[in-house]
Amino acid sequence: MHGPGPRLHGAIALLVLCLVSASARPAPRDDSLYRAFGGREGLAALMADFVPRLAMDTQIGRYFTSTNRDHLARQLAAQLCEVAGGPCTYEGPAMAPAHAGMAITKADFNRLVELLQASMAARGVPFRAQNRMLALLAPMHRDIIERE
Repeated sequence: MHGPGPRLHGAIALLVLCLVSASARPAPRDDSLYRAFGGREGLAALMADFVPRLAMDTQIGRYFTSTNRDHLARQLAAQLCEVAGGPCTYEGPAMAPAHAGMAITKADFNRLVELLQASMAARGVPFRAQNRMLALLAPMHRDIIERE
């Protein structure tokens, strides 16, 4: 009896190579949430609505009095874009050092979430997409809230 021929060895090697290269490829990015928010343009429009709401709010507006609003809007849009699976990279500071010493309370954080929800509703973001985004952002509260 003869062993497998060279053609079979070649076919097996090709199959192994294909399997290895297929498993080395990263999984495709789920950008469905990014698309639900309207992509970069939709996120920029959302932040154009949201940042003024923050600044004008009687409860938390004080945190934004000396903030460059255009820069904040760009940073937030990039952050949400990245979180939503879009092609953006957030290059701003980490949340803990950015908010250190601000004495942000749970009530302040909750108010920001309410304002974000109002902006998302005003921009027509589907409710399911709003909830998905909020679920992705919620863990940040640990890095932002300093007081109950």
